Amino acid sequence: MDAQRLTQDELYARAAAEFGGALGRLASAYERDADRQRDLLQDIHFAIWRSFEHYRGLASLRTWIYRVAHNTAASHVLKDKRARISQWVDLDHIADAPDPSTTQDMLAETDTLTRLMALVHQLKPPDRQVMLLYLDGLDAKETGEITGLSPGAVATRIHRIKSILARRFSAPEGAST
Repeated sequence: MDAQRLTQDELYARAAAEFGGALGRLASAYERDADRQRDLLQDIHFAIWRSFEHYRGLASLRTWIYRVAHNTAASHVLKDKRARISQWVDLDHIADAPDPSTTQDMLAETDTLTRLMALVHQLKPPDRQVMLLYLDGLDAKETGEITGLSPGAVATRIHRIKSILARRFSAPEGAST
């Protein structure tokens, strides 16, 4: 069915059904607190519904959804940053940051996914966005369409982030690399 023939509500219903799980994962990746996750997810769904007023099918539905969702989440994070002290670190400094599994609120969480997401949470929004899209299975070209980066820049960022994460995972608990 042609995207221009569907109404805003029909497009939203289709997108919510097809990408609802990914949107939930995205909200939890951007926001640790369960109440704030729900608020962010609601904001994302509203932004997606609103965006379909301008959707003409020039980008794939998947690309459109991810772009709107990530932009909404990034705006949420930036707004939150203004309200409290930032805990983000540059890619160059993440290797020197304390291992999140040793912080007070992370002591009980030891599985691999939790450690990975804790490290991803420390990234600045543009790097976090690239990594979350990678973890959600998008390739460099699709990620570039969403973020505005070239596919080469996306691949370079992913490679650097993966190298840092691999070093952090191979280091003994509590040790700095």
